Parts: sequence; structure tokens; C-alpha cells
Amino acid sequence: MSDATHEDLPELGIIEGFFGRSWSWKDRAAVISTLAPAGYRFFHYAPKAETKLRKQWMVPFEREELDQMAAFADHCRALGVAFGVGLTPYALHLDFSDENRALLAAKVKQLSAVGLDHLAILFDDMRGDFPDLAEQQADIVAFAAEHTDASNLFMCPSYYSDDPVLDRVFGERPFDYLGTLGRRLDPAIPVYWTGEEVCSREYSLGHLADVAGALGRKVALWDNYPVNDGPRMSQHLHLRGFSGRPSDMGEYVSHHAINPASQPILGCIPALTLPMVYARGSEYRYGAAFLEAAIQVCGTELGARLQADILSLHDSGLDRLGERREMLKARYATFDHPAAAEIVDWLNDGYAITGEMLETQ
Repeated sequence: MSDATHEDLPELGIIEGFFGRSWSWKDRAAVISTLAPAGYRFFHYAPKAETKLRKQWMVPFEREELDQMAAFADHCRALGVAFGVGLTPYALHLDFSDENRALLAAKVKQLSAVGLDHLAILFDDMRGDFPDLAEQQADIVAFAAEHTDASNLFMCPSYYSDDPVLDRVFGERPFDYLGTLGRRLDPAIPVYWTGEEVCSREYSLGHLADVAGALGRKVALWDNYPVNDGPRMSQHLHLRGFSGRPSDMGEYVSHHAINPASQPILGCIPALTLPMVYARGSEYRYGAAFLEAAIQVCGTELGARLQADILSLHDSGLDRLGERREMLKARYATFDHPAAAEIVDWLNDGYAITGEMLETQ
């Protein structure tokens, strides 16, 4: 039995926000078709490889690109899922001039024509050690709100976690950054937050209460699991069921979006366990949930095989497999299933992430 009431459950979603090889539109359709019946209610399209949403955000999309986006948006809505786009206007907070305002208005208008339910303005992955950062970003979000037809806006701060790695890479965060954002932003706008770490191993109610208090609103979790997009993480398949996520954290959390694995079909396995966390509460068992989800996605035989190989696939890492790599290739090549094909592709370094990708995407 769940420990949380229906009113306290966060809205579940997907934020496609990983580095490296992007999914195809066919992949996205397959993922949302699998996850929507389990309770996922929004999809935010924000792949790091899509330069026209990031470092080249001012460049308009081609008609064919917009048509593909619109077709996927229709597919989402047919499943009861809201479609959104994550736009990262690189360096705009350094020069929010009339010229750049016009470029932002044009981009937001073009995206709105696709039929957006949500628009997320993302300020991650850029330098932020400026005293008026929060004020500038709040003004940009307010400007975007005036020019979009999307029914809901989200935003992601430059400092989206307490993790000191962000200060080391992007400069020291301004004093009272979250508090200033909370006061300046429309209180109806959810703010993405990854937790105490960029890739948080768990969430505590105390931490979430602190962040919600600073922002003056419930937290929109950007949960960096099962994402596996770094040079180190891409050595692993993230398959295990969710853990460290209390089923009663809806008191402080409005939305819970997962950043998925690079492997679209395999990534549905852990994704399917998150609704189980909230539905089952104290009766949730992450090991049993994994097997249940693996069988749902892959069938009984392949699901059981994944459970038997979980230490090699999830924990060991490619560089430690040794001779087992060829054995695993041969084993999974015998299965006629897209999840097995993803494993073989991964074993052949098809999903490897380089440091250059992190710098250029």
C-alpha cells in the first residue's frame, strides 16, 4: 500500500537532457508509448546534441525538423502526455539587448507553432558567477512567458544542485541565488533541481524542504538517473530499479522528471520502477521491481537473462569486463529484441561518451 496520498504524488515526466548520441524520433515514440501507461505525464525534449536548442539557439529550425517535432507532440498528446521543449539560451544573460530579445522572441514563437504544452528555459552548463545572475535569468523567463503559447513554463537554474562541482566548473554561485530566483520568478513556474549532487544517490525530505523553502514553491526534480552520459557513466548500463526516492516526498516535490539512459529501450526498465516507488510506498522492493519491469519490457527469457547479468552490465563497466565482453556479445546477439541489440551496441562502444562531447554539445 502506498504511504502517500494521491494529492501528494508528483507529476512524473521525462527530460531528454543527456550528452552524446541522441535518440531518433522513433525511439522517443517507443519510449513514451511504454511509459505513458505507467503514469508518465510529460516529455521535455532537450537533447544536448541539438545545437539549435543550445549553443546555436538563435538559429531557426528547418521546416522538416519542426514537422518531426510536431508529429511527436501529437503522439504524446494522444497518450495523455504533455509535450515540451527545453531551450538553453547560451550567454543571453550577459547581453539581453533588444537584438537578442528579438532573437529569443522569434525562437519561442517558432517553437510555439509546433504546439507546445510546456516550455522550459534552461540555464545549465554555462558560467554563472555574476552578482545579478538570478535577476537577469528571471527577466529572461518572464520575457519568454510573454511570447509563448505554452500553457506551462519551467526553468532550470545555472546552479541546479548544492554540488560544489558546479562552482568549480562554472564559477562560484552568487549569494542567495536560489532565494533571489524564488522571489523574482512567477510562483507558478516550476524550478528544476537535481538534489544535493548533480547525480543524486538519494533524496532526503529535509533537503527537499530546504530547497522548496528557498524557492518559495515545491521542487521540480530533474533526477539524473538512469542517465549514463559521461565518459565514466557511459561505461555502464543503468538498469537497476530506483532507490533512495521516498514515496512521501510529494509534500515538497511538484514534478519528478527523469533524465533517461542513452539506450531508449533498456532505459524503460528503471523508468518503469519509479511509478512503483510512489504506488507501493513501504512495500516497494527495488530488486523485485527491476525484474518485473525487465520482463515487461523484454519478455520473460531476456528479462531473466538481464537479472542474471546485472553485475556485468550495470556494475562492472566496459573496461573491466575483459573476456566477458565477447561472451556477452555472443549471448545477447541470439535474442531478437531491440533491448538486446542495444546491449550489443553498447558492448561495441556504440554509446561511448568523450570529454570533447561534453565541451562541444
